[in-house]
Amino acid sequence: MDIEELLKKMKKYVESQWFKLNPDADVVILTAKGMLENEKKYGYRYCPCRPVTGDKEKDAPKICPCKQHKDEIKRMGHCLCGLFVSAEK
Repeated sequence: MDIEELLKKMKKYVESQWFKLNPDADVVILTAKGMLENEKKYGYRYCPCRPVTGDKEKDAPKICPCKQHKDEIKRMGHCLCGLFVSAEK
């Protein structure tokens, strides 16, 4: 998968959600590049803001969109890596 495909996938994902992609394109591209690097290195698109342990079972919740992203957006207005932000802002 290349960066354009990943960005299309992320845009499609947020269409059905109550949040959106960060309007700062630099943040979105940097995060997407990090996910693609993790995919090359570990075989999965882990969020680049979360440490990967190498234990697939423990790391599974870190695959983007990660398990924590919705709670973080509710609490902070954005997920930890900043890829997703509240649509209210």
